[in-house]
Amino acid sequence: MLSLFKNLYNYRQMIFSLTHRELRGRYKGSVLGFLWTFLNPLLQLFVYTFVFSVIMRAGIQKYYLFLFVALIPWIFFSTSLAGGCGCIIASGDMVKKIYFPREVLPLAFVVTAFVNMLYCFVVVFAAVFFAGVGFNLVALLYLPLVLFVEFLFTLGVTLLASALTVYVRDLQHILGIVVMAWQFLTPVMYASDKVPQQYQTIFKLNPMTPIIEAIRSILYYKQVPDVSTLLSAALWGVFFIVFGEIVFSRLQRGFAEEL
Repeated sequence: MLSLFKNLYNYRQMIFSLTHRELRGRYKGSVLGFLWTFLNPLLQLFVYTFVFSVIMRAGIQKYYLFLFVALIPWIFFSTSLAGGCGCIIASGDMVKKIYFPREVLPLAFVVTAFVNMLYCFVVVFAAVFFAGVGFNLVALLYLPLVLFVEFLFTLGVTLLASALTVYVRDLQHILGIVVMAWQFLTPVMYASDKVPQQYQTIFKLNPMTPIIEAIRSILYYKQVPDVSTLLSAALWGVFFIVFGEIVFSRLQRGFAEEL
């Protein structure tokens, strides 16, 4: 792992260039351009808020805020996984002709999504402020840690998915369904205590659950996340970044032939 980090550092300019290209090209040619970074989550927020607070009546105070603080980190994860799984295939010509650490490609994709999420958090902070909820500054100090853990977890899963997709192309389509189902199994649109007690143990095995719960504790409940929640999120993050890299490093040997 240390040699990998050193190698990636040596190719930091390439990572920066790919990230910059992705950020500039994501909405190139569209009328609203970069504004879609904010409009996409806001449109989803409007739909989910209408469904769960008006039609299904979730009964949660300031539901739009309850949802928003969890929706933004979820969009980062889902975008990275569903889109990043095909990043090796999309850069097939470069993979076959140029030597560079192949991890650069999923890393650049995840970094791009992470930067977009940070931009969206400006809107989240504004929503928290204007909703009159305010901030717990001590709790807020934990937010960078939780976001970093989510970044590690997301990168690990994206490394795993992007490597497997080279060999199993159908995985790109399957992951779209998996991500949709995963969202409903994660407490993004509802509170964790709504899950029946007999399913709580299985529910807690979802790696995204402690991440979402920690972010919601900080921004919605204005509380320092539970130690158990932070520890669970950190363990999942470390496990997947290590496991994802191990699988990626073994599978990348056959990328050129498969592409």
